[in-house]
Amino acid sequence: MKTSIVICTYNEEKTIANVVMSCCEMNTDSEVIVIDDGSTDHTELILTDLRSSYSFTYEKIPENMGKSWAMAYGVEIAYNEIILFFDADVSNITKEHFEDILYPILSENADMVLGQPSETFIDYRINPFKSLTGERALMKKDILPILDDIREIRFGVETFINLYFQSKGKRIKYVLLEGLKHPIKYSKTTPMKATREFLNESQEIASTILMNNDLIIKRIENFLLKTNKQTRTKLSSLQNNVNEKIIKLRNRINSNNTA
Repeated sequence: MKTSIVICTYNEEKTIANVVMSCCEMNTDSEVIVIDDGSTDHTELILTDLRSSYSFTYEKIPENMGKSWAMAYGVEIAYNEIILFFDADVSNITKEHFEDILYPILSENADMVLGQPSETFIDYRINPFKSLTGERALMKKDILPILDDIREIRFGVETFINLYFQSKGKRIKYVLLEGLKHPIKYSKTTPMKATREFLNESQEIASTILMNNDLIIKRIENFLLKTNKQTRTKLSSLQNNVNEKIIKLRNRINSNNTA
């Protein structure tokens, strides 16, 4: 299986070149797709210059349509079986980051892998937002059925994808991307704008959860089913152990009686 790396960018002129170069240099067998979601800074100029030295697909959307729209578009034009979404504003990228996030998919030990940068504002071990990470790998065939659904979600897209995969009983694995740095909003813009963006994103995430209660119910059903199976397995194992001990005890009693 081969991988298509989808990078969605909007006004990330400071980091986009390094991200694209890293993806191309460290994944020579992969398809790299950059979706420029209506950037108004120097992103287009930077990417146009890069194309003379690096091989990647560049698609410029005339106006800002939102991250989910860009992600859906990237999946639509991707050729390969595995989709790896990669943020346009991360730094300290290493080849190991790609290997860590792709290996569980390639080895068929997971249906979706969520990669959490270790260098973030909140410690990975206690980060309540780690499921919203932009670094994620999954099979194209698994996300194709919901492309129309996620197109208009914007910032709630990660939440919706997570709920959908959980509702289908898919295996989700978290991996720590050691050394990968992801900036917080307050380091990229003014405090007022960052706060406004954070509130807007929070509202859209909450709206996504409320509008998709059917997926939540299905997720709960799958959890209960899995829990019941685990409980039955444990009870069965316990019963077998008890039966074995009873048989051993009976044999010992019969042996003593015979003697």
